[in-house]
Amino acid sequence: MNFRHIPVLLEETIEFLKCAPGKVYVDCTLGEGGHAAQILRAIQPGGRLLGIDRDEDALAVAGQRLKGSDQQAIFEMQDISNLASEASVILIHDNFRNLTEILAQQGIASADGFLFDLGLSGLQLTENSRGFSFKHDGPLDMRMDRRSKTAAANLINTLSYDKIVKIIWEYSQERWARRIARSICQQRVTKPITTTFQLVEVIKSAIPISARQRIHPATRTFQALRIAVNEELVTLKEALDQAVRLLNPGGRICCISFHSLEDRITKHTFGHLARSCQCPPELPVCVCSGKPIVRVITPSPITPSQAEVSCNPRARSAKLRVAEKL
Repeated sequence: MNFRHIPVLLEETIEFLKCAPGKVYVDCTLGEGGHAAQILRAIQPGGRLLGIDRDEDALAVAGQRLKGSDQQAIFEMQDISNLASEASVILIHDNFRNLTEILAQQGIASADGFLFDLGLSGLQLTENSRGFSFKHDGPLDMRMDRRSKTAAANLINTLSYDKIVKIIWEYSQERWARRIARSICQQRVTKPITTTFQLVEVIKSAIPISARQRIHPATRTFQALRIAVNEELVTLKEALDQAVRLLNPGGRICCISFHSLEDRITKHTFGHLARSCQCPPELPVCVCSGKPIVRVITPSPITPSQAEVSCNPRARSAKLRVAEKL
């Protein structure tokens, strides 16, 4: 099998997770198993790893990689009620927003570490049929979990002009959001927009040549649609809150983000939980008498070295934030 994915900030992630034999870790975004393989090696003997991903293609690749070790691996697609409790690694096809249910079904009350690597995998970017990349022509899909009913084509061909503007602006800060949305609405009247290259041409027609920057003109719109299709931001917030509750004292959460919206959610969630007062900010005085729940390990995010970016250009926008349960 040809493993194309290069895990970002691998050494830093393993170090911050404090992986050790006999501990339990959850890789919430398994991808092609790059981080998971290193975690699995570090927690043996006696450790357990849960790998979760919405993408069944990525799970298949990760399953092959992890089975290449001497550890027992179970690749689970549907029924997760009858898995062997002694398995070193269990792979789950699910959404990490369901963390509490997933761990309960595995008989795991808490874990020593959680990893969120929020970037797209090499499989998703290079497979034309997935529709994630504006560099390849294919169906305008963008679903991480193909069991989901809503693809990107559904959104741009059915939503109102105002809702398309809202998605493009809020999820990417694209300054030409109104012009792009107008072009989409005009184009779909005569012919539905069903492929990535169709959408790219619509976007290009909306942005003046003189205003095009160093990045591809479709970059921000594709990002915004992907976030909307997969509900990525609300899912991340829900999952981080659950992970903190499920974390053992002294355990850590590592979150690798690749754009400012994800990083902002991670930073604000960790910062809020690190404060002694958990009251809503609109209250004039503290009424909760609360205590900090986590300690922020990385006040400023960890970023890849120049050497790593040279070897893996996709790492250039990565930011790693870490929090430890008190």
